Amino acid sequence: MGTDDEDSGDGRLIAWPLERLARVMRAREHEDGLNPAQREALRYLARANRFSNTPGALTRYLGATKGTISQTVMALERKGFITKAERNARKAVHLTLTEKGREVLSRDPWSDLAAAAEDLGGKTRRRMQRGLEQLLAHELRRSGLASFGSCGGCRFFREKGRDGDAGGPHLCMLFESPLSAEDTARICFAHEAAD
Repeated sequence: MGTDDEDSGDGRLIAWPLERLARVMRAREHEDGLNPAQREALRYLARANRFSNTPGALTRYLGATKGTISQTVMALERKGFITKAERNARKAVHLTLTEKGREVLSRDPWSDLAAAAEDLGGKTRRRMQRGLEQLLAHELRRSGLASFGSCGGCRFFREKGRDGDAGGPHLCMLFESPLSAEDTARICFAHEAAD
């Protein structure tokens, strides 16, 4: 069989283009007066659920130090991209994107990449998605990092667990909180894969 055989690939032939793609994307993240860490923080906050939009969860997601995240949050707040608010008796700080933050994300280089991925054939896109998800899961397990997944694949999620509740029809058993359909589509720092 020739080198085009689907099962004879060398893992480096996957890793090398991913490395180069990440470098190209990283270079573009300096647009709009942001640095890559600030842009990553904005992307995370746009996807995080209400339990996960805290400086602590952001620190875990980015794998950065508390000091780095503190500086990143202060810069984003100073630039008008996020606001900070205390929401409960424990005085937990929650971070929220401003309209200016959402607007700058509308020009995110990774959105351009997502649009380019849409141009791939459906079968190629599905295979790439599955393969990249498997690679990511492997690296997260190997590194002992949290998955930050969405509710549908979490062991604490109960579909229709709060049917009729004004907060949403679903339930997070960990936080003992109702979840709306929008909540379930967001990522969570407490996600644990369902068996």
